[in-house]
Amino acid sequence: MDSSVELDGAVAIVTGAGDGLGRAEALGLASAGARLVLGDVRADAAHAVADEIKAMGGEAVVVVGDVAEWATGESLVTTAVSTYGRLDALVNNAGVVRDRMVFTMSEEEWDLVIRVHLRGHFVTTRHATAYWRDRHKSGAPTSGSIVNTSSEAFLLGSPGQPNYAAAKGGIVAFTLSTARSCARYGVRANAICPRGRTAMTEQLMGAAPTEGFDPMAPEHVAPLVTYLASPLSSRITGEVFVVHGGVAALLAPPTVRATFRTDHGGWTTDAIRSALDPFFVADPPQPGFVSEETLPLAESTFDDPRS
Repeated sequence: MDSSVELDGAVAIVTGAGDGLGRAEALGLASAGARLVLGDVRADAAHAVADEIKAMGGEAVVVVGDVAEWATGESLVTTAVSTYGRLDALVNNAGVVRDRMVFTMSEEEWDLVIRVHLRGHFVTTRHATAYWRDRHKSGAPTSGSIVNTSSEAFLLGSPGQPNYAAAKGGIVAFTLSTARSCARYGVRANAICPRGRTAMTEQLMGAAPTEGFDPMAPEHVAPLVTYLASPLSSRITGEVFVVHGGVAALLAPPTVRATFRTDHGGWTTDAIRSALDPFFVADPPQPGFVSEETLPLAESTFDDPRS
């Protein structure tokens, strides 16, 4: 068991728990004493992780289903409460990729990725927060933590992943809204942008090193998730972290890059041009919202970070 973060008796749901980041997060939570509900669309993979947790002396049950289905989200929460009598943390990890440039992407490729990531986060959060809200209204002590999974793809505008980048950006906005709306009920919500070598990223990142430290091992993400799920992080909500290897970076909210004003009471197209033209001098035009130069932690050997 982790000596600094103890979750004895706590109950956590982890989606996409059958492998990769979800598996590492589930094992990390279990090693800190949490009892797990493992969600995945792949029964064999989820049960294999449950067996690992039980072999280390922990407790885990499995809910098989599509995380974006209303009934699956409901089942994850009701299973936690009926099996263990409570729910303390929700880790939304499940995801899928269908990479393609925006001008060749099909509507099915767009809809699937948005559905699994963004709707999947909503469905589980909807049922978990309703449970915590009802407990709070009944006068019961309430404390809930949600850890959502975004990606640096939304920060860097990953060019071959318009669906994925949009979904991950939506997850950040959804996390902030959840944190603000549910704080009164004792519920916290934070998001992580992890880097990890998983089945989804293996081709992009290449094979793990045969010896020495592997900064992209999914296991390096689990300690932050465990900490955010625990009462020790009770003062942290509405935050976004980049995490991998030996790095945990807290992102700042968006800032105003520059402000332009006119002295003539309102804008005209000529005034707008006079104000903006000196500021944008790049030729050809370059996206200005964020770049690898303005986000040093995003520097890596691959172009399209994803979770």
